[in-house]
Amino acid sequence: MLVLGFIGLAGCDDPAFQEFFGAPASGVAPAEAIAVSAVPPETTIVAPPPPPSARTVEQFDTTTQADRIAAVAAPPPPREARLGTTIASLGSPTDPGIWMRTGLVSEVTMGRVEYPANGKSVTLELRPSGGPAGAGSQISLAAMRLLEVPLTGLPELVVFR
Repeated sequence: MLVLGFIGLAGCDDPAFQEFFGAPASGVAPAEAIAVSAVPPETTIVAPPPPPSARTVEQFDTTTQADRIAAVAAPPPPREARLGTTIASLGSPTDPGIWMRTGLVSEVTMGRVEYPANGKSVTLELRPSGGPAGAGSQISLAAMRLLEVPLTGLPELVVFR
């Protein structure tokens, strides 16, 4: 049964399956429930939520071209600290912005994630997952696209703060 679930997830970015990506179930906590007061507003990327009718990757990714350019153009800070590596999966496509939810941080902060397989990196908001550091992470649709990671993949990423 578990194998069937993985096979079903493998086709999630296939256009034939796009119609199944709808609004989250009513019991799902909204993205606004995450406390972001620890991050100065000028360092976060605030994107509007996708429309309820969103069905394609482009419709779910509501970051602007300027947001995407800033996320990949930002040079690493001089005192950047490597937090570790994590296996990441696609987070909720209805949660807008460029972010990663991970057990490698205990509070919301800005950081950087690198995909060693192709050398690409992106500056993003690191959000605590509440889980242990080795429990894996979730990364936003926009961040996965900027890193050029397959949306159905489980990439190993290096996390910096």
